[in-house]
Amino acid sequence: MIFLTVNACTSKQQSDGLLTIGVINYDGGQKIIEQYAGFQRYLAESTRAKVTLEPTFNENKAIERLESRAWSLIFAPPGIAAIAISRYKYVPLFPLIGVNNLRCVFVTREDSPIRNLQNLQGKTVALGQLGSATGYYFPLYNLYGLTLAEILSAPTPKIVMEWVAEGKAAAGAVSIAELNLYRSTLQGTKFRILYTDPHYVPPGVVLIEPTIERKRQDYIRRVMSELPSALAQQVGYIPNAPIPNYNYMISVVERVQSIASELQSKPVQLFNKTT
Repeated sequence: MIFLTVNACTSKQQSDGLLTIGVINYDGGQKIIEQYAGFQRYLAESTRAKVTLEPTFNENKAIERLESRAWSLIFAPPGIAAIAISRYKYVPLFPLIGVNNLRCVFVTREDSPIRNLQNLQGKTVALGQLGSATGYYFPLYNLYGLTLAEILSAPTPKIVMEWVAEGKAAAGAVSIAELNLYRSTLQGTKFRILYTDPHYVPPGVVLIEPTIERKRQDYIRRVMSELPSALAQQVGYIPNAPIPNYNYMISVVERVQSIASELQSKPVQLFNKTT
């Protein structure tokens, strides 16, 4: 995920601009800096602005930045995009390149006696960070109505699977892509898919803050639409594709928000007590 702050972006005076790119990067390291180097140079040359890169470790940190309105342009994964659109009225510009048919799955150890979601009643479940579509919103939506012993909040999808492997959690929620990526790193444990959400998660989107002056918005859109295709692919957005439909994703986020205050309790009652 990328967040881009535009402090000044007029066609006559670009030299006063400051562009801060924030990226969700679970693994850290030099690779992410190299990945966005060409994009940074292009933005700096096109806008005559100073461009910096600010990696963030997870979705929870990204939401803190979103709530503070620190960024004006957001390259947001689905969960963050739904929050930005519904709560902060951000406007979609471009779709991100996403994993095709991205879906949420609950995983457990192969030797676990748990066979369905109802069997998780009274158990401990590991989830991802607030803001993650497949690690937080979709799993909580599917667990609605249950009472769990505890919810463990993992900083990364890999740690969700580690906690399941270690027996700290009876089950955990990740995407199918994350399961396939990380199961090979935990070769001592065999995992089983307990449940697959039938709904596909929409691709992430590039969003722009709605209070930015319209001519400035148009300028930013044009600059990004003219990005060389190789650079656009490298940083992960599609300049000429339609915006995905976010209606269902937003409804999932709103349903989960109604029980968000209960998630730190023990036991965790995943239902709205007022209904």
